Amino acid sequence: MSKSVLSVCLLTLVLSFTSSAKASSAESAKIVSYAVPAFAAGVTIWKRDWTGLAQLTVVTALSVGTAYGLKQLVRERRPYQNPLDHSTGWDSFPSTTSALASAPSSFLWNRYGWEWGLPTFIISKYVPYSLDKARKNRIWDGLASTVISWGYNELITTRYRKPYGFYSDLQASPDGVFVSANYRW
Repeated sequence: MSKSVLSVCLLTLVLSFTSSAKASSAESAKIVSYAVPAFAAGVTIWKRDWTGLAQLTVVTALSVGTAYGLKQLVRERRPYQNPLDHSTGWDSFPSTTSALASAPSSFLWNRYGWEWGLPTFIISKYVPYSLDKARKNRIWDGLASTVISWGYNELITTRYRKPYGFYSDLQASPDGVFVSANYRW
């Protein structure tokens, strides 16, 4: 079974569970935000990629921690708050729930390629959509979390290489295209 089909099937199962359980939009967003890191950890364990599991843990912790820290510094009102109430509800930006879902999807894309990353990226965008629909966050709160997690993944996550086998790579830069092919013993 192909990687993308497997990941779409597993994450669709989670989404169907949340919709069949008659969960609200905010509750289903939380379920998906917990399912995406569990799925990503399962992929790294299945591949016996312990370096990847460590990178996933660090990237997810940094993304959620940064989102939580910015939430304390940036004063953005939640959509459901009364505009006359100035005491609570100033912690909307960025969304920590979206950061929890976005970090593993960006990790899977950077570490294992688009076959694993694209389906989980699409599923992880369900979280900011659902939170916006439930009026818990605005859509840009979730998109900011995506940018934060993408940045940490670009800094920390390395590409996965099997211990042995044939590898090919294609990289484009402003100077041209670099093609490489090699074999590891």
